[in-house]
Amino acid sequence: MFRLDIFVYFLYKDPNLFFLLAAWTTLWISVVAQTCGVIIGLFIALMRMSRFPFLIGPARAYIWFFRGSPLLVQVLLLWDGLPRVIQNPAFLLPDFVVVLIAFSFNEGAYMAEIIRAGITSVDPGQMEAAKSLGMRFALAMRRIVLPQAARVIIPPLGNEFNNMLKTTSIASVIGLLELTGTAEVYGSQEFVIFELLIVATVYYLVLTSLWSYFQSWIENRLNPDRAVKTELVEKKGWTERMLGFGPSARTGGTLASGR
Repeated sequence: MFRLDIFVYFLYKDPNLFFLLAAWTTLWISVVAQTCGVIIGLFIALMRMSRFPFLIGPARAYIWFFRGSPLLVQVLLLWDGLPRVIQNPAFLLPDFVVVLIAFSFNEGAYMAEIIRAGITSVDPGQMEAAKSLGMRFALAMRRIVLPQAARVIIPPLGNEFNNMLKTTSIASVIGLLELTGTAEVYGSQEFVIFELLIVATVYYLVLTSLWSYFQSWIENRLNPDRAVKTELVEKKGWTERMLGFGPSARTGGTLASGR
C-alpha cells in the first residue's frame, strides 16, 4: 500500500536534507562528468579527423569500446576490476572518483561523434580562408570553426547533459548516495523504497525540467534568425499571437513577408 504520508514527509520536510544533498551530488557529478566528456570528446574528434593513421586508429578504438559496452559494465570494471589488475585487493578508488572517470570517458565517446559532426558541418573553405590569413590550425579552429560548429553541437550536447542527470542513477550500484542510492538505502530501512523512489523521481523531473528550460534559452540565443523572429512576433497583435488569427493571418502573412 502506498504511504502518502512518507512521500509528503520526505518531499516537503526532510529535516536531515537527505534528498537535497543527494540532488546536489547528482548535479555536480553530472556537471563535472559532462564537462570532462566534452573536453575528451573534442580531442578524440580532432584525432578522428586527423590525416595521421596513428591518431585515427586509437580514436576509433576508443569510440568503439565506450559506445559499444554498457556504462554499468564500465563502472563495475573500474570498481571491481582495477584492484585485480593492480593485484592489490586493498586498492579501491573512492566511489565518486570511479563514477567521474567512467562517466567522463563514456560521455567523451559520444561527444566525439557530436563534435565531429559539428565541425564537418562548417564549410571547409572557412579553414582555408583562415590559413590564408596566416592563422595556425589551432587558432583557426578556436576562432573560426568551433564558434560556427557550436550551433550544431549545442542541441545534442544539451540532450546529453539531460541524459547524464538521469544516468547518475547507475552510481547507486557501488553505493554512491545520489538520488537513487539515497532512496534505496533509506527506503530499505523502513520498507518504504517505493515511496522514496517516487520522491527521487520528482527531484529528477525538477532537475531535467530546469535544464530543458535553460537549454531552450541557449539554443534561442545561438539561433541566427532570433532577431528576425522576435521582430515578426512583435509586429503581431495579441489575438494573432494567442489565437492564430489577425491582420497578417487574413492576408496570408503579407505583414511578415513585407509584400
